[in-house]
Amino acid sequence: MTGISEYTELDATGLAALVRDGQVSASELVEEAIARIEALNPALNAVVTPMYEEARAAAAGPVQGPFAGVPYLMKDLFYASAGSRLTNGSLFFRDYVPDYDSEMTLRTRRAGLITVGKTNVPEFGLAPITEPDAYGPTNNPWDLSRTPGGSSGGAGAAVAARIVPMAQASDGGGSIRIPASCCALFGLKPTRARTPTGPYDTDTWLGASVGHVLTRSVRDCAAMLDALSGPEPAAVYYAPPPERPFQDEVGSPPGKLRIAYTAEPLLGESVDPECVAALERSVDLMRALGHEVRPARPHYDRRRVLDAFVLMAAAGTAVNIKQSEEVVGRTASHRDFETETWLLSLVGTRHGADAYVDAMSTMRALALICHAFLQDHDVLMTPTLGQPPILTGSVRAKGATALLQKLLARFDLAALAKSLHGIDPTARRIFDFIPFTPLFNMTGQPAMSVPLEWTEDGLPIGIQFAARYGDEATLLRLAAQLERARPWADRKPPVCAGA
Repeated sequence: MTGISEYTELDATGLAALVRDGQVSASELVEEAIARIEALNPALNAVVTPMYEEARAAAAGPVQGPFAGVPYLMKDLFYASAGSRLTNGSLFFRDYVPDYDSEMTLRTRRAGLITVGKTNVPEFGLAPITEPDAYGPTNNPWDLSRTPGGSSGGAGAAVAARIVPMAQASDGGGSIRIPASCCALFGLKPTRARTPTGPYDTDTWLGASVGHVLTRSVRDCAAMLDALSGPEPAAVYYAPPPERPFQDEVGSPPGKLRIAYTAEPLLGESVDPECVAALERSVDLMRALGHEVRPARPHYDRRRVLDAFVLMAAAGTAVNIKQSEEVVGRTASHRDFETETWLLSLVGTRHGADAYVDAMSTMRALALICHAFLQDHDVLMTPTLGQPPILTGSVRAKGATALLQKLLARFDLAALAKSLHGIDPTARRIFDFIPFTPLFNMTGQPAMSVPLEWTEDGLPIGIQFAARYGDEATLLRLAAQLERARPWADRKPPVCAGA
């Protein structure tokens, strides 16, 4: 590594200031990032597609924007950069190189960020872990035997290890907040349609999936949200515009907030005692900061809501595979995708349009329930996850369950696929890991994971806060207050550049 001492300690805003003041050049920062990828990626497996020459060329030219000259990593999922491979974590796309830029890519480039590579993701971003057959698992820099979460797991590992100060992420069921919790980072899922997903799909998973970044600082998150947010061409709807720039919320007093909290799983069945204890300690912190805190949660039919989410994901996967065939130019079979992906697509194709519309109605009704709940509260507070970072491989099916899934996928057993029985055991393990995050993808509300707590063994535990639809401002004000009260940025994992 080239030895820019400030690189490890400064966030993206701080590094941009060095470039702006002429203390370092964009090229020097890019070389530092490349050196860190080369040094740490063998242990982490966070970066799957280097973009070194493109980055060097961009750094050698004029750089402008709020993050001019700062190295960055893109997520290898759906967001296209012309001329760079886009695999979506799937072997089916191993040779696909798009000839266009996504709107997110264009806005990132206008912010001045220089992309040095793309990060590892689960196939189609479907899992809360990052263990694709295409590239192998990404390892958590806090403990290499554990997951960094998913689907933005490569991004989380890279930012936590100080390879880059900020990386692209997206969140369809918690995929920003999950790695934020696992890797001790700050992660904000914006309001539905706050940031672009086009040009070809401006309503991914009916708006449940939204893109943003993983950061170490609140101010980086807010400044990037200013750079990325706003309506995109042909969008079917867009989020309510903020009253002022999100950056202005950082440091502004949040006031005395009415905070509801719960450790009861919003979707799964259980929560690890360490996560419950972490929430209780954070409740004490909220009270010490002057907020009004009391136990409360919205109530709904959890089984019905969970089934609706799974069916939405299944239908989306079926469509993704159909569209993949059009892009790649050949018909796919069960051999082309991971068993879990193919089986989920079977579930999507075997349910009728009436079941899908009913699932969407369930999700819309859930949004109304949560809206009503937040008329009496400003924020809902939970653990981000139901468990601390889990061991790699512990979620994926094994033994008889894995065999059943392979048989279902191979022989297209429609009746069994439609029943969901083939994916139920895996789904239960997944939702016990992520019992709190998917709810706010379904409702469209903004939600964030703040790295406030730790296990007795030194593993990070995030605390989640969700606000009213369109109200990222409250979350950013609260996050900045928490960042001052309990700083986290100086705590570094064992696998870390410059530690």
